[in-house]
Amino acid sequence: MTLCHVRPTPARFVDTLAPADRGGTRAVERIGACIARLTMKMRVLITGGAGFIGSHLADELLEHGYGVRVLDSLVSQVHGPERRRPRYLSPDVELVEGDVRDPDAVRRALQGIDAVYHLAARVGVGQSMYEVAEYTSVNNLGSAVLLEALISYPVQRLVVASSMSIYGEGLYRDRHEQIHDRVQRTPDQLARGDWEPRGADGGGLTPVPTPETKAPVLASLYALSKYDQERMCLLVGATYRIPTVALRLFNVYGPRQALSNPYTGVLAIFAARYLNGKPPLIFEDGQQRRDFVHVRDVAAGCRLALEVDGAIGGVFNLASGEARTIRAIADRMAEALGMSIVPRLTGQYRIGDIRHCLAELGLARRVLGYQPRVDLGAGLGELASWLATQTAIDRVDDMHAELAERGLAR
Repeated sequence: MTLCHVRPTPARFVDTLAPADRGGTRAVERIGACIARLTMKMRVLITGGAGFIGSHLADELLEHGYGVRVLDSLVSQVHGPERRRPRYLSPDVELVEGDVRDPDAVRRALQGIDAVYHLAARVGVGQSMYEVAEYTSVNNLGSAVLLEALISYPVQRLVVASSMSIYGEGLYRDRHEQIHDRVQRTPDQLARGDWEPRGADGGGLTPVPTPETKAPVLASLYALSKYDQERMCLLVGATYRIPTVALRLFNVYGPRQALSNPYTGVLAIFAARYLNGKPPLIFEDGQQRRDFVHVRDVAAGCRLALEVDGAIGGVFNLASGEARTIRAIADRMAEALGMSIVPRLTGQYRIGDIRHCLAELGLARRVLGYQPRVDLGAGLGELASWLATQTAIDRVDDMHAELAERGLAR
């Protein structure tokens, strides 16, 4: 199946013809077909599209000529108690306010839609471990409701946002060059502050880039629900011939993050602390490593998953391909904000947290043509400029107390 792209021009179509055909009847026919396609705007639905990643994806799709509709319940944890349409959401986006668990709302949102991005989800590793019913309802049941609707209203492409959290710990190599793909730290090890993963012989392990072939190790309810979302979409897509792609997103950052949500991305949590003149609180020793990717790179990767036929049925990492320690990220953000506040290392750990996970991007580059372009320094500078216009309610202490009370932070 080839999707109708809206970017091609008649000149580019002529370039694809053999020299003998240029200027002849065949060229005229091909140009006419191109113009016809240019007038047919593909309509795309983004579930959860009024949020951080969804709104940037909407901008990316609009820029490339797609029509965009969003289904979003505007939950207060992300959008505040007023639950209004966010000002950053393009006026060219049609917003359908509704819950992905509501079959009627989903069917209304699917009317006239050619492709779907499924981003709607509750997000937060720690919170998922006690709001079990809510996370399972939104992430699992919400996906099921959407998929049942798609069986009746099939589309040309379904793209589901999965997560790097399903890997658990990333891939590791021991001193004998053996690869370990099911590494887990023990409770006793964490209790004594021995943070680095170890092999069966007690030897140290070195993190290496994690490919999509790594076996899942589901260390939280959030990770379990994201894996279920991914597998459900691919399974139903294959059964009902709905071309489906799954994208495993790493640590996404950039403008429009929900700064008052203490269960969102780590950079947004740090930003809320800095904006309130407080030091970021860092678990363990701050040397755990993650891959931070700018939201515009993720939006571009999402668009490619819609446009590239070779992506169908596949699972792809979307990341920057570079690993940074959490402590270094906190320091870089303070520098970008022009602040001298020093992060505080708590020495605590959270149940379900991992130590290192780095992304292997070879598959996304080969198949999707994905290439991260936003340098971390430039991305943090852009984020700092946006933060200068924002206010944030710092709920991080409340989050720490909540986790500690439930025995999830020790």
